[in-house]
Amino acid sequence: MRRANLRGHNALAKVAALITIAPPTEREKGTVKELFAIIQAAGWPIWPLLLASIIAVALIIERSISLRASKILPPTLLDQVISVYQRQGVSNEVLDRLAKDSPLGSVLAAGLRNHKSSRYVMKEAVEEAGRAAAHDMERFLTTLGTIATAAPLLGLFGTVIGMIEIFGSQAPTGGSNPTMLAHGISVALYNTAFGLIIAIPSLMFYRYFRRLIDEYALGMEQAAERMVPHLMRFVVRSAP
Repeated sequence: MRRANLRGHNALAKVAALITIAPPTEREKGTVKELFAIIQAAGWPIWPLLLASIIAVALIIERSISLRASKILPPTLLDQVISVYQRQGVSNEVLDRLAKDSPLGSVLAAGLRNHKSSRYVMKEAVEEAGRAAAHDMERFLTTLGTIATAAPLLGLFGTVIGMIEIFGSQAPTGGSNPTMLAHGISVALYNTAFGLIIAIPSLMFYRYFRRLIDEYALGMEQAAERMVPHLMRFVVRSAP
């Protein structure tokens, strides 16, 4: 037992040694210092841009996780729903679980709740559920699009502030303050660059997510169109 414990402790010690975080190298420290130096040179107008960049990164990560195809359009869900419906019908409990499963499940559940109604009523219910699902998938995209639009304007605002500092560094006698002049140029250029660095990826991901949502909406519509004939056929067979 003692040997086993010693072996376990040795194994844990080896694992701990392997996962020990190495201290930052001099190169990494230099990179961090350069980054802080750039932020300091850009002046106070850079802070709204940094906040916008943090929000944009968080939204991009969240939407990338939430808009996965496996979560929106489970590939086998439609066949499972049709099979269960034809075998034993549906209950309110099953419909509630289906609606909470995924956006596609909510659309299919809306059609199943109206499976005894006319084709027109069923189609209207499915379309309404599809619009609600698309609205939920578009969550946070307005904020991401706003950041993509506002980031260049914030950069332009920093540029204007830098130009004001440049002109303010000019002495009435015609001389200039080199320190103020250099600081004004830094504010003007860094803020413009940061604004574009934030705006370009935000716009690209915004367009990508919108395109993805349109494809998902089309996929849900096609799945509902495949389901409706099966339901109508089963209703006709079960009618007296």
